[in-house]
Amino acid sequence: MGLTEPSPKKKLKTYNSYLKYSSLGIQLLVVMGVFGWLGYLLDRYLALKIPVFMLLFGFLAFGGMMFQVYRSINRDNS
Repeated sequence: MGLTEPSPKKKLKTYNSYLKYSSLGIQLLVVMGVFGWLGYLLDRYLALKIPVFMLLFGFLAFGGMMFQVYRSINRDNS
């Protein structure tokens, strides 16, 4: 009835997946921030009252990153 420690390979795999998905989250924030900022600059340059490009670029960045997450998860399950 002794407790067994997980194998080092299992621990490493857990850490790798944690780092992988946390880096995807950081990429999501950075990409959305950069695209939103570029959209803001374009809206300001064109003197638009409604932030059309900021919203458009933000949604495009989010969609692209969700596709990347989907591909990453799909690649892991194969």
